[in-house]
Amino acid sequence: MTFEDFNFKPELAKAIKDAGFKEPSPVQAEAMPIILEGKDIVAQAHTGTGKTAAFGLPVLNMMDCKSGVETVIIVPTRELATQVSDEIFRFGKYLGINTATVYGGSSYTRQINHIKKAAVIVATPGRFLDLLNKGQINISPKFVILDEADEMLDMGFLDDIKEIFTYFKGTRQALMFSATMPKPIKELATRILRTPEFVSITKKNATNENIKQHYYVVDERERDDALIRLMDYKNPTKSIVFCRTKKEVDRLSTFLLSQGQSAKGLHGDMEQRQREEVIRAFKRGSLETLIATDVAARGLDVNNVSHVFNYHIPFDSESYVHRIGRTGRAGKEGLAITIVTPHEFNSLKKIQKDVGSALEPKVIPTIKDVQMKNKDSLIDEIKNQEISELAKDLVEVLKKDFVDEDIALKLAAMLYKGNDIQGSDRIGKTTAEVSKLFERYEKGGGNSGGRNRGGRNRGYGNRGGSGRRNRSGGSGGGGRNGGRGRSNNNNRDNRR
Repeated sequence: MTFEDFNFKPELAKAIKDAGFKEPSPVQAEAMPIILEGKDIVAQAHTGTGKTAAFGLPVLNMMDCKSGVETVIIVPTRELATQVSDEIFRFGKYLGINTATVYGGSSYTRQINHIKKAAVIVATPGRFLDLLNKGQINISPKFVILDEADEMLDMGFLDDIKEIFTYFKGTRQALMFSATMPKPIKELATRILRTPEFVSITKKNATNENIKQHYYVVDERERDDALIRLMDYKNPTKSIVFCRTKKEVDRLSTFLLSQGQSAKGLHGDMEQRQREEVIRAFKRGSLETLIATDVAARGLDVNNVSHVFNYHIPFDSESYVHRIGRTGRAGKEGLAITIVTPHEFNSLKKIQKDVGSALEPKVIPTIKDVQMKNKDSLIDEIKNQEISELAKDLVEVLKKDFVDEDIALKLAAMLYKGNDIQGSDRIGKTTAEVSKLFERYEKGGGNSGGRNRGGRNRGYGNRGGSGRRNRSGGSGGGGRNGGRGRSNNNNRDNRR
């Protein structure tokens, strides 16, 4: 099946071609024909499977594109609202469709003015319900979409969703997309949808087959060293490092910055302006590493993320799936790396069982491994380097004082300068040690019995330094993002 099989409007087909889409993903192939038939739908599919296009393309194809708001898309977070709005605008650009993004923390007047000109509203529940309750908008959409319904349940928006639907009178087609289907979500679907069709991407598809999943076993004190060593060896082009807490994000972003990484943090205590700046920098590539809480796991749509690092293993399997779904997108390969201690084997085993795919144990590279990898990269770079006239002139000048071999050696030394790898040669557990730990874990009924010899996790100021090359030109990612920002606990749209 290709997108041409759906016979979309020429303007929409052109936008699909511009986006480089050729074959629909499983959720798109199953959901779009049902939506195009005008039926309500409940679709269960994990992040990174192309859900925005799955509901966006057929709805855009069915819209009249005349006047007024025809479509409302409700999402849990501001970040996701912005990204879905951008995606819908991209698909509908040749149809002349305007979108309005509605979320807390922004000007009411500006958002209302945008709504007056829009055919599609993408909104978070709190602000959207506020506008409806105050009578500032009065709409009768033909299409209503709930995206990431289970996330909205987790954030306490279920009652808001129910109330929002009381404002939608008349005939409308409702679509619900969710990664999981807990009982309250099923009950919500029964309440607000009309004889819906069900689509489910099965458990074996929970994680993208394009994503390789590795884990490394370390002592608690080795987490920082392990992360830096892995980054040195893997040399990611664009990566996300996931932490459990906001405090850990702040500490780790400062630490990585001190090690020459182009890195910044992202979490819920930052002001919206700061969060948007960080995301924009990460999208355009001026920021190489994003350190984030799970706020970034849902809906963060960034192309070309080569690696995802779990600095701590997540608390649940769903978070794991959402985290690693940030890489391996659009048919590209990705790598998900999880750092665990022996005391976290229970969580590791549960994730392996729940996601239906094996995480492969690996050993953290030694200093020599990194040096050999760097050497191979330098050799390839030298082989592919074009020789300029200036380079020829420089060599001719050097020949007056040195023989050819000395010139080559000196230039090679310059290339290697600043690439010395410091710290412990061996970090983490060997394959044999991991096997023994798992044997002890199995015999102990789930208790690894391993000692945490490292005590507390060391702060960034206590390690010897990795000697990492500063690929960002020495400036790194720019400090701690101007502080923690303000948290508005009275606005549910600001929770994340």
